[in-house]
Amino acid sequence: MVATVRRSSGWPWAVVAFLCVAVGGYAVFLVATGFTYVPTNVLANSFPSALGLQLHITASALAILLGPWQFVRRLRATRPAVHRWMGRTYVLACTLGGVAGGSIALFSAAGPIAGSGFFALAIGWLFTTLMGWRAALRRDYVTHQRWMIRSFALTLAAVTLRIYLPLGIMLNHGDFYAPYRAIAWLCWVPNLLVAEVWLLRRARDGSQFPPARTPSV
Repeated sequence: MVATVRRSSGWPWAVVAFLCVAVGGYAVFLVATGFTYVPTNVLANSFPSALGLQLHITASALAILLGPWQFVRRLRATRPAVHRWMGRTYVLACTLGGVAGGSIALFSAAGPIAGSGFFALAIGWLFTTLMGWRAALRRDYVTHQRWMIRSFALTLAAVTLRIYLPLGIMLNHGDFYAPYRAIAWLCWVPNLLVAEVWLLRRARDGSQFPPARTPSV
């Protein structure tokens, strides 16, 4: 993915990176402990195999941890091979995490509203990531970057969900399922809208993304 972090945008990136490390690190902890400490509300789905949840958590953790660093321009400029391999791994992680997440969403214990929200997220995550990968294969790096910005906005759903859910449960006096159904959509739709508005503003201002000199696939 083409790197885009500049000095003027360093602090928002730092906040996002911190949140990604926190959420991704927690997921790594779950993997390292054999998923012994997975919260009950995460396990409360009727997916027929534990492998789906384990694959989703593992792959999504990898995508969350890798994502922010793909937008660091210095990394791409000084370590292009690292950038490319991280990009390949990110695409693979998103693909596995999206397929597993979409499968789990079909069996959501929170009902069809939550299930459809997470299923739509999985489809969008797969679509934006693979479109970005295809653009890189064509060496169309401007399009590649635009799609990967959308992809990462959807990757961040794992972060925004974990911000909204405790607040939703608190506001609903401990009820888990009522806010969960809304957050199944709210954790990713606003993220994607913000990314789209940012991309439209850049296009309107005539701002051009820096050309990539090396493929990221």
